[in-house]
Amino acid sequence: MKQPNKPRSKGIYLLPNLFTTSALFAGFYAITGAINGHFEVAVIAVFVAMILDGLDGRVARMTNTQSEFGAQYDSLADLVSFGVAPAAIAYAWGLSSLGKLGWMVAFVYATCGALRLARFNVQHNTADKRYFQGLASPAAAALVAGFIWVLVDNEITGPAAVYGLMAVTTFSGLLMVSNIRYHSFKELNFTGKVPFVVAVIVMLVLALVYVAPPLVIFIGFLIYTLSGLALTTSLLRRSRREKKSQDNGN
Repeated sequence: MKQPNKPRSKGIYLLPNLFTTSALFAGFYAITGAINGHFEVAVIAVFVAMILDGLDGRVARMTNTQSEFGAQYDSLADLVSFGVAPAAIAYAWGLSSLGKLGWMVAFVYATCGALRLARFNVQHNTADKRYFQGLASPAAAALVAGFIWVLVDNEITGPAAVYGLMAVTTFSGLLMVSNIRYHSFKELNFTGKVPFVVAVIVMLVLALVYVAPPLVIFIGFLIYTLSGLALTTSLLRRSRREKKSQDNGN
């Protein structure tokens, strides 16, 4: 006798979505902070959103509470925290002084963030898990927010700072929708053993962050951003060598 279909639960998992909601709150708080001129608080809120965004998926996998609702909700929260919030902070801090040009740069960044997330949602089941196609939106947001944090922390103002912010914002936005590959680090096993030197390196990095948080964080994400160019070049060269080897074999 055929068993009746079990009715599908209409509830949602609380724990991972709680982290997602917290990340969304941090992103919204960053926007309101920028509107009120509290730029240091705003950029810190973006980094808080990054930490919470990294936790929600990991918590969902650890507790076996993944769901399609959670994935879509996470993507919408990312759009606010890493698409709209950095654009709003950049515009409020200095891009507004450029008039329509500054408005356009902020809008282009926010749009690229939306396109990046939409492409990720479409390709996440078929893409190589080892790499991101295009700069991930949290990393792009960290680059923009980190640059603004350096300017605010060192009280750097003026046309040069504004045009520098325009370049960083435009560069970050376009990288999100590019085909440049970036390491996703999803293959890292945080529960396994590592060499002792790794613990020493982590200690040194934390010490540097303590000494100059804005500068060290910005440089770290800038290095990661530039690493994608080196990785993509290496992958293209390997692909060409393999193709050439196959052609010679035939």
